[in-house]
Amino acid sequence: MAGKGSTVKPAEGFNACEDAQKLRKAMKGLGTDEDAIIDVLAYRTVSQRQEIKIAYKSNIGRDLIKDLKSELSGKFERVILGMMMPTVLYDVSELKRAMKGAGTDEGCLIEILASRTPQEIREINETYKREYGKTLEEDIRSDTSFMFQRVLVSLSSGGRDQGNYLDDDLVKQDAQALYEAGEARWGTNEDKFLNVLCSRNRNHLLHVFDEYKRICNKDIEQSIKSETSGNFENALLAIVKCMRNKSAYFAEELYKSMKGLGTNDDTLIRIMVSRAEIDMVDIKMHFQRLYGKSLYSFIKDDTSGDYRKVLLVLCGGND
Repeated sequence: MAGKGSTVKPAEGFNACEDAQKLRKAMKGLGTDEDAIIDVLAYRTVSQRQEIKIAYKSNIGRDLIKDLKSELSGKFERVILGMMMPTVLYDVSELKRAMKGAGTDEGCLIEILASRTPQEIREINETYKREYGKTLEEDIRSDTSFMFQRVLVSLSSGGRDQGNYLDDDLVKQDAQALYEAGEARWGTNEDKFLNVLCSRNRNHLLHVFDEYKRICNKDIEQSIKSETSGNFENALLAIVKCMRNKSAYFAEELYKSMKGLGTNDDTLIRIMVSRAEIDMVDIKMHFQRLYGKSLYSFIKDDTSGDYRKVLLVLCGGND
């Protein structure tokens, strides 16, 4: 899984049994050696952590996740448990958390569904059904409403065209249709925005955005902001940003999670855990470019204790 944009690389000379023993030692007896837990788990890939989990069970006869839950707490526990999940299962558990109980974490639903590939969305749907006995769409429908519900249902179908095919006439048609659906009329035809933004391939959409600017003298983002509102607006903006540059989108979400008073730890943890092996190197680069300060220094100033230590490792150091 670990790609070139990854800050967490496979450990050299990896030995799952040795790692399992180190973790057991860190949790045995009085007190917990959190540093030892970080030294093992934060420097292993998701697939290596799965091997450690199996080795822990077969060599020590105990459940690693149960042991971690009983020894750790708070935000540090949440990062470690998130890191222990296979990638798709982590997305699925975050989506479920976003809709559980009173209130909905709309930001989480938008971020995951707008940024994952159709293939990833299909895996999420299968895993969700297997884990919870209900479809993701059923839960979205029971937890959201109106146009926001419709855009999430569209995204969760994983039906976006994955090709690179470009038809100049269709590009012009779509750009004109978006213009007529918003800026050119009184009121907004939200359906048109939804149809185009949720189904077309990325290459096509990037050309539509350029053509739209030519027709309207405005970026599509500006029009979305003036023509829509609330979570529907946030979802459409996330789609456009992910199409333009996914890593820059995540950099912005990380910045929003830490700027001002208080930290949105749910977002911070989710992005750091879920992107460390995908595009964290690029996210850091965009963060520095957009905000003139490194992601590392932001995390350092905004978090503390073991929670900070583990996030800084996932961030891949201060370069």
